[in-house]
Amino acid sequence: MRFIKNITLIGAPIKIRMVIKKMQKITGNDLKKEFTLTDAKPGESLTLRATVHKFKPMGGFAFITLRTGRYVLQAVYSPDNCPDSVEEIKEGVFAEISADVKEEPRANYGIELSVRRIALIHKPAELYPLHVSKRRLGCTLDINLDNRSVALRNPFERAAFKFQEGVVSGFREFMLQENFTEIHTPKIVAQGAEGGANIFSLDYFQKNAFLNQSPQFYKQAAVAFFDRVFEIAPVYRAEKHATSRHLNEYIGLDFEMGFIDGMEDVMNMEIAMLKHMMGYLKEHYAEEIRITGAQIPEVGDVPVIRFEEAVKLTHGEKGKNKFDLDPEDEVFLCKWAQENHGTEFIFVTHFPSSKPPFYAMNDKEDPRCALKFDLLFRGLEITTGGQRIHDYDEQIEKIKAQHLNPDDFTYYLESHKYGLPPHGGLGIGLERLVMKLIGQPNIRQASMFPRDINRLLP
Repeated sequence: MRFIKNITLIGAPIKIRMVIKKMQKITGNDLKKEFTLTDAKPGESLTLRATVHKFKPMGGFAFITLRTGRYVLQAVYSPDNCPDSVEEIKEGVFAEISADVKEEPRANYGIELSVRRIALIHKPAELYPLHVSKRRLGCTLDINLDNRSVALRNPFERAAFKFQEGVVSGFREFMLQENFTEIHTPKIVAQGAEGGANIFSLDYFQKNAFLNQSPQFYKQAAVAFFDRVFEIAPVYRAEKHATSRHLNEYIGLDFEMGFIDGMEDVMNMEIAMLKHMMGYLKEHYAEEIRITGAQIPEVGDVPVIRFEEAVKLTHGEKGKNKFDLDPEDEVFLCKWAQENHGTEFIFVTHFPSSKPPFYAMNDKEDPRCALKFDLLFRGLEITTGGQRIHDYDEQIEKIKAQHLNPDDFTYYLESHKYGLPPHGGLGIGLERLVMKLIGQPNIRQASMFPRDINRLLP
C-alpha cells in the first residue's frame, strides 16, 4: 500500500490556502456591494431590486421575504413607515425596495429590512407551480426537472449551483497559480478521443462529425507549446445509461502537464488542487455550505492501490478476468479506505493496458498494465487520469495493439511526430464531485439543465 502525499512538484511551488472564514453578519454596506442597487434616497439606508420570495400579511403589517441573486432577506412592511400600497405584492413579483437595515438576531444573517418605499417592477402572468418559498420543494425529481426554471428559484435548489461555481473557481485559481494556461478546445470534431460507440454523430455540412468525448487530443497538443494547460468545458458521452451517476453532457475539469517524471506527479497535483479547492469553498462559499449541508472533506494522504489488488480485495480469485471496477466495487473500496486509512479518497492505478484509452502509456516494468489511475471519492469515481504516451513510434504501436488504424489519427499523431515532452493529466466530472460534496442522491440534481438518455428539455 502506497500513499500520495503533498510533495513538491516540478515547476512553481504549490501554494495552498486553508483560511476558513466564519459567516459574518451582513451590513447595509455589504448589501450595496453584493447587489445591483439604485442610489439610496436621503434618509434611507438601502435601495435594492429583488424578487418577493414570500409575502405574509399580519393584519396591520406584513413580512416580505426578499430573494436576491444569493441571499434571502427578511423585510417588514408597515403603513406607518411606508406610504406605498402592497396590494399587488405577492410571491414571485419583482420589486424595488428602499429600507433601513436593522439588527435582528432571529432573522437571516442577523439583519432585518424596515421598508420605507416599495414599487412593483413586474408581475408574472401565472403563479409558481411549485412551493418555491419552502425550504425544500417536496416534489419528485421528474417534476423538479420538468419545471426547472421555477425549481431553481428555490434557495436550496439554486445553492448547489452557486456551490458549483465555488468548485470551478477554486480549481481555476489553483491552476493559474501553478502556471497552467487555460485553453478552449473544439467540441465539434472529426474523431472521438475515446472511440467506441459512446459518441454522438452529427451532420456537419455533408461531412461526418462528432461531439467531443474529451479535450484529450488538444490538451496533449497544447503541452508542446504551453507546458501546462487546463480547460473547464462540456463533455459528451452517448452512453445509454439511465443511472443516478451518468449524464450524456457534463462539465469536465481537465488538466495536462508536461515534463513529468511519472504518473505520481499528476496524482500529487490533483491532491494539492483538491486541498486548495476545499479551503477555497470554506472561505468563500460558507453560505452555500450552510444551505446545502455540504460536507467538505479533509484532504490528507491518499492510499494508492493497484487495480489487481483492488480486484482481489473486492472479488477475491473470482475477479481474475475483470478489466474495470463496478459501481459496487467503488463503494466497497471507499468504505475500505475510510475504515483502514481514515480518508474518503482512494487511488486505483495500473489498469489493464488492453483496455482503452490507447494514449495511456504502458508500464515499462509490466506492459500488461497501463499508467492509468482513477480517484474514487465517497463511493464514486470522480477522476480518470494517467501518464500519456509521448513517443511517436510507441503511440503508433499501441494504436495498432488496440486494433485501431493509425491513419485515422493523423492529426493527433502530428504532435507526437514533432515531439512532446513526457506528460500526463486527468479529467474530473464536475457534477459527480458536486453531487458527492453536497450529498445528492442523483447526479441530475447537480446539473442545472441535465441531458440524459430520456431528457432533452427544458
